[in-house]
Amino acid sequence: MENFKLTNLFTIKGIAAPSGLLYTQNVLFIISDSSNFLYQYDISKKLLLKFPLVKEARENIEKAEKPDLESITQHGNQLIMLGSGSTQKRNTMFTLDLGTDALQTQDLSALYGKLKTVGSFTDDQLNIEGAIYAHQTMLLFQRGNSKNSRNGIFIIPNNQEDGIRFVPISLPTLDDIETTFTDAILVNDKIYFLACAENTTSTYEDGEVLGTILGVMHAPTFEIIDVQLLSEHQKFEGITIYNETENELEFLLCEDNDTENLEAEIYKLNFQK
Repeated sequence: MENFKLTNLFTIKGIAAPSGLLYTQNVLFIISDSSNFLYQYDISKKLLLKFPLVKEARENIEKAEKPDLESITQHGNQLIMLGSGSTQKRNTMFTLDLGTDALQTQDLSALYGKLKTVGSFTDDQLNIEGAIYAHQTMLLFQRGNSKNSRNGIFIIPNNQEDGIRFVPISLPTLDDIETTFTDAILVNDKIYFLACAENTTSTYEDGEVLGTILGVMHAPTFEIIDVQLLSEHQKFEGITIYNETENELEFLLCEDNDTENLEAEIYKLNFQK
């Protein structure tokens, strides 16, 4: 039984291939997997601003060169944006202080190398698509969409000497193809995640989209306690909390339509608790 309502809320002109969202301080922050700008959209004013993350920032960057920013999360006043790690050019983390606009950049090649070792992944299998920072721990969501890869969650404590762990997660199938993580968010003691089925065996090449699910996990154990089919043909790649009432959660989602059109479709998802 469906306990959600999905509606197309608005279109933002000027953004191609949105891959992550974060709503905070009445502003919607958006990353794109083909751009090295951070986009800032004022919903009430319908105003879009662009924050360059590198010198000579570009949009619609060719696939071989793109930074592939797929994850955005918040820790205190810091926005954290991560590349997917699926190629050597996709190993960068950007951290933006929302109070001072101070930007920091970090090369995650060494960390991502450790993740491959811990998870027994080859270089072309690592594909980080979501991030959650909570309780002095970073959770990174591995999208297992390449051949022989696996979905799962990397658990990275602040003190990495305590040990990085990888927890494989088995996700539902659509048309006999396992869905794979595309984003996740923590709300109270539950993780709400998006997972898409795509007919491809590559972290690099896109395939036919077979649909997207919304799943709910018990955060302490990663046990999946609910799954809803959101669409049979759309690929949702970003989720953020928009509003919460006693009985309902409102999320914002973004869709990656795998085109170069400079338009980002933003959806509202009303989910009954």
